[in-house]
Amino acid sequence: MRGKAKLNHLIVHLILLAGTIIVVFPFLWMILTSFKTNGEALQIPPTIIPTAWVTDAYSEIVTAIPFATVYMNTIISAVVTTAVQVAFCAMAAYAFARIEFPFKNIIFLIILSVLMVPGQIFLIPQYLIVQKLGLLDTLPALMLPNLFSAFGTFLLRQFFMSLPKELEEAAVLDGCSRFQIFGKIMLPLVKPGIVALVIFTAKFAWNDFMWPMIVNTSTDKMILGPALATLQGQYTTEYPIQMAGAVMAVIPLVVLFFIFQKQFIEGVAQSGIKG
Repeated sequence: MRGKAKLNHLIVHLILLAGTIIVVFPFLWMILTSFKTNGEALQIPPTIIPTAWVTDAYSEIVTAIPFATVYMNTIISAVVTTAVQVAFCAMAAYAFARIEFPFKNIIFLIILSVLMVPGQIFLIPQYLIVQKLGLLDTLPALMLPNLFSAFGTFLLRQFFMSLPKELEEAAVLDGCSRFQIFGKIMLPLVKPGIVALVIFTAKFAWNDFMWPMIVNTSTDKMILGPALATLQGQYTTEYPIQMAGAVMAVIPLVVLFFIFQKQFIEGVAQSGIKG
């Protein structure tokens, strides 16, 4: 029996190792390609390890596009989108979880129905709204459609619903207002969910591609994804430059995850077991 358990243990670890390699290999390929010359990147059969490690791609990406401006646009868009969306979702989630008002369940079902509709359907209405507001080719246009999230509302609602009602009742007896109960008592208790939503939202805002590509046409008003896509030529593409830009683009998200990975994993795990 012990031998069989060890064999099963070994098989599980081999499967996990294979899965890890499959997931990590594209990321490693991106990093290694960024240190190749364009000729070596296009070589067939391909080479995994660069024969000569060069850093030209990292210096050329800065001149190929206004990289500093695009990077700052991405940071601003991600920070503002994340902060506003988390604030709106937290307030909406608290209202749906803890406050009784007419047609609450119906309104919540309508919000959830947005999750069942492909996001591409909203592109034309969103574009027309932004156009009417005169915000085309501006930074606010990048953020406006993403300031609220049905998923974020649902996620945080699960956390708020799990908190005991006695906390609110005690706070009311102490003379706390509704906003004080929300901000000083309830919100700190759903911190894992907040952190998880922050990471989800920041990742989406940082990696957003289709909407920024449609709404902003000037390179200096783009974020990283669409700006890097402009490096793809009609007849040839400088793959090392694109990979160098992608490496520099992914660093903040990797750092963000490693800083908050404990809270992120805890938040996702709790959201799955709390109803």
